[in-house]
Amino acid sequence: MKMDDEVYDAYREAGALASKVRRRGAGLVKEGAPLLDMVEETENMVIEEGALLAFPLNVSFNEAAAHDTAMPGDERTFSRGDLIKVDLGIHVDGYIADTAVTVDLGNHGALVEASRAALEAAIGAVRPGVVTGELGTIIQATIEEHGYRPVANLTGHGLDRYDLHGKPMIPNIAMNGGTVLEEGMAFAIEPFATTGSGKVTEATRVEIYKQIAARPARLPSAKRILETARPRRGLPFSRRWVPGDKVEIGLATLVRNGIIHPFPMLHDVPGSFVSQTEHTMIVTEEGCEVTTR
Repeated sequence: MKMDDEVYDAYREAGALASKVRRRGAGLVKEGAPLLDMVEETENMVIEEGALLAFPLNVSFNEAAAHDTAMPGDERTFSRGDLIKVDLGIHVDGYIADTAVTVDLGNHGALVEASRAALEAAIGAVRPGVVTGELGTIIQATIEEHGYRPVANLTGHGLDRYDLHGKPMIPNIAMNGGTVLEEGMAFAIEPFATTGSGKVTEATRVEIYKQIAARPARLPSAKRILETARPRRGLPFSRRWVPGDKVEIGLATLVRNGIIHPFPMLHDVPGSFVSQTEHTMIVTEEGCEVTTR
């Protein structure tokens, strides 16, 4: 299934911009720097480049692996010893680039290399006819060769227009079978390596949501949330992006009524460290093109 030239160009443009912003944003992660400033400055870079955010910038500390972003008025700062995952998603006309890098403010170089090497090994195996379970086998073997565990319950994912988590699913552990890769498929591979259990669980804190139903709301705060969410066309948004007060009440009401879906922060066991590396790619006739390189 060859990709239309205009669609291909949009994916490539999104990937090039994501690569540029990822590098600049990761450069803002420094000891003592405020998290909120880093997140807002990086998100603003995307807008300045003429693209849009596919999801709020994820910045996850240490044992946290995903779905963390700055809170309104967040006072957290980066500290010596931290291991920081910067996960950026942008889109051009709905066509998404998803990419992540780990910034080491401590002595975690081997762990960072484990996820990076696993990603590169998996990319090297991508071509039409390969089954996604084979990629998971490569990812797990590479991470374990480096002395760490892969995070079993996080995966890479297909990218379609305004759809962050489509097919194919790319496992981070060995699996039999899966989806057969075809020319024109777009997806992200994102290995996570951990010193912990190899399984993430949900925290209580939620900063990221997405709209899943188009129904009206009565509460003024809920109406404001939907005004933020609707233009996103189902892509996630941050609590931080919603103006005004009583936002928590509006969010709780919309979740309870099945209008928005929460994404709790995901983390491994306390005291562990998780690294992440991610690229987006398009399957080509003989391999793949990494759009976020």
